[in-house]
Amino acid sequence: MNDDEILFYHDPQSRALIVHLMLEELGKPYRVQLVDLRKGEQRQAPYLAVNPMGKVPAIKHRGVVITEAAAICCYLADAFPDAKLNIPVGDPDRGLYLKWLFFGPGCLEPAVVDRMLKREAGSRGALGYGDFDTVIDVVARAVAPGPYLLGDRFTAADVVIGSGLAWGMMIKVIPERPEIVAYTKRLQGRAAAQRVRAKNVELGTALGR
Repeated sequence: MNDDEILFYHDPQSRALIVHLMLEELGKPYRVQLVDLRKGEQRQAPYLAVNPMGKVPAIKHRGVVITEAAAICCYLADAFPDAKLNIPVGDPDRGLYLKWLFFGPGCLEPAVVDRMLKREAGSRGALGYGDFDTVIDVVARAVAPGPYLLGDRFTAADVVIGSGLAWGMMIKVIPERPEIVAYTKRLQGRAAAQRVRAKNVELGTALGR
């Protein structure tokens, strides 16, 4: 493994899919280290030495381990600016880009999980994201103009938000509003997304699934 190659800790049926999409969009060398969640490998000592949280995804790059999907996407976009998946410091759109990068784990995912598990609190003030309907309305308005969150600029933020929306619709929690469906279809039609689907079938087979 050379110094600039990315080691990617992955289970094809997990949040690590977000980072897999990012890596394919990035187009840089990476190596997959499978972590079989069904066998509990994420809670065993070798992987806990990588991520003490016992969760995927994680990457190792230039001797540094990065965890948390949105943080990994942000890191990779900045580490490889030639891929043009970030909005550089100094660009007026940088703030909006960062907002959407972290809206995914900060608002969209917890709203979907709470709705899925039927554990939403009675008060908006008790939830960091406020309420489910507002989260969906805000995202729907943002993706409606298209093609991407920042207009014609596809970025790591689209990887994060698009993955969350696709997952939320797959589990029948996010309503299939026309603007959301159109946006996710655009993302799923990208060449990187098609490669990820094919590769994850192979990785699932390697895990005996």
